Amino acid sequence: MSDEPVIIRDKAAMRSWSRSKRYSHGETLILALVPTMGFLHQGHLSLIQEAKKHAQLVVVSIYVNPGQFSPSEDLSTYPSDFQGDLRKLVEIGGVDAVFCPLNLYETTPSGLDLGRDFEEKAVSCVDGRGGHESWVRVERLEKGLCGKSRPIFFRGVATIVAKLFNIVEPDVAVFGKKDYQQWRIIRRMVHDLDFPINIIGSEIMRDPDGLAMSSRNVHLSAEEREKALSISQSLSKAKHNVQNGQHSCRELKKLVIQEITEAGGRIDYAEVVDQESLEPVDVIKCPVVFCVASWFGKVRLIDNIEINL
Repeated sequence: MSDEPVIIRDKAAMRSWSRSKRYSHGETLILALVPTMGFLHQGHLSLIQEAKKHAQLVVVSIYVNPGQFSPSEDLSTYPSDFQGDLRKLVEIGGVDAVFCPLNLYETTPSGLDLGRDFEEKAVSCVDGRGGHESWVRVERLEKGLCGKSRPIFFRGVATIVAKLFNIVEPDVAVFGKKDYQQWRIIRRMVHDLDFPINIIGSEIMRDPDGLAMSSRNVHLSAEEREKALSISQSLSKAKHNVQNGQHSCRELKKLVIQEITEAGGRIDYAEVVDQESLEPVDVIKCPVVFCVASWFGKVRLIDNIEINL
């Protein structure tokens, strides 16, 4: 067993810890942040392993961000296992601190009540009750893909990540490329707002059968999980077809949509987009990413595959 990371719940204490650790012993250490919403799986742990390659100090944040949930979405159903998360972080080793605030949207400096149960569920802060008024938008990149069906989602993501960057003050931050649009949005935000942070995209972690790892997979029944394999399988077929000369996005999307639908999934979107701009393309002439979101039962799953000619 490795040493346990220090657990920090207060914003000021987190910033103070970060500054004191980075500038100690007469040298400046590189600090990496891995933002998560908890319920950690091997995909999250791979982000930590990646962070350890780039920094001497690693902070993992665990915070279910109410800012990315609309009032109609049931935030309370998001899975959590804080003690289990801590055990996994101790086992993997190399995590110096865990930042797990109770509320990053409080309206007064004394808004944190550390006597309350840490795992108390948050409520949405976008319906007027939270008193939060300042938001970060990455206007063009947030519009397509997941932004179509979840119009406030990326506003909440960009805002909470900006807040975490200001509190933790990392040199490096690692994000999984399963959430491809999120990764690109954070990279753009950091560029546009001059955050001195290197944003690293880590490759998708998959179960042995190919299903992309996600905290939401726990809500799939055995039958739904088996059917959900159609997502990664159809994306792999599409990439294979591109490598064999089929560059029409219409035909590639038709293939993926048909396979997922026949398996019982409901398509939210299936789009082939430019890797940088996330603009849809009709014919593949540049590096693209094929992004899919689909429902199996009550679970919405996302996946993607990069295609480089």
